[in-house]
Amino acid sequence: MPIDAAQALAAGPRTSRISWTAKDVQLYHLGIGAGADPDDLRYTLEDRLHVLPAFATVAGGGAPGVIRALSMPGVDVDLARALHAGQSLTVHRPLPVRATATATSQVTGVYDKGTAAVLVLRTEVADADGPLWTEEARTYVRGEGGWGGERGPSVRADVPAGPPEQTVRRAVRADQALLYRLSGDLNPLHADSEFAARAGFERPVLHGLCTYGMTLKAVVDTLLGGDVARVRSYEARFTGVVYPGETLRIRLWREGGTGVVPAVRVAVGVVERGDALVLDGTVLPHG
Repeated sequence: MPIDAAQALAAGPRTSRISWTAKDVQLYHLGIGAGADPDDLRYTLEDRLHVLPAFATVAGGGAPGVIRALSMPGVDVDLARALHAGQSLTVHRPLPVRATATATSQVTGVYDKGTAAVLVLRTEVADADGPLWTEEARTYVRGEGGWGGERGPSVRADVPAGPPEQTVRRAVRADQALLYRLSGDLNPLHADSEFAARAGFERPVLHGLCTYGMTLKAVVDTLLGGDVARVRSYEARFTGVVYPGETLRIRLWREGGTGVVPAVRVAVGVVERGDALVLDGTVLPHG
């Protein structure tokens, strides 16, 4: 079996050094659509730059969690059968504009979904001043289930009832995947039509983490007063694909009250396909 769950889980953590500069942050922000609004100068101008927490998913310019998970011991699968299933991020303090840090990654879950497997890769990142963030990337690998392993937790969350407090539309540029991939995610699924066809798609798809970043930016700009430091954590499940050139409809609900950490719930659909859901299970606790 290409995935050896016992070997993957028993493997020790991998540690690497990563670094980034203001230019890396600016490129990431441009890749998720920043720059169209005058207020976006906080994401694009070096003398007032604030780092959107989702930058953590590309910081250092290395491969994203999905690609790194497929390179871990006990995992030997075709990239064309792997999809990003979900992403969670906890920020321990605001991300600096430039830094050198240590990233430590380890497979913490290998689940048998019957017709597929799900790999969970957990990464802890810290610099000289202490922990910066913790992230988990969940990778769905088609055709790798059925060995009788643990099924794992369900991460499905229902879309909130009732009308959203805010609805935001965000256009995805036709070249957005090509720009976003320059931050480090070079998976050919997002650029090569032949590879996309082999993976079962009509054409290259947008990176799930690009949708993830676009959505977080919409929440920060719309409900958090543009203050990136208010984001405590961010979790999402990828339920469908977005094609470059489409339009996202981002629906936002506030949650929380007395004695409860306030949060924003989010559901994202594609306008051109009848609001087909592409991102849900999204919760953003905030300060």
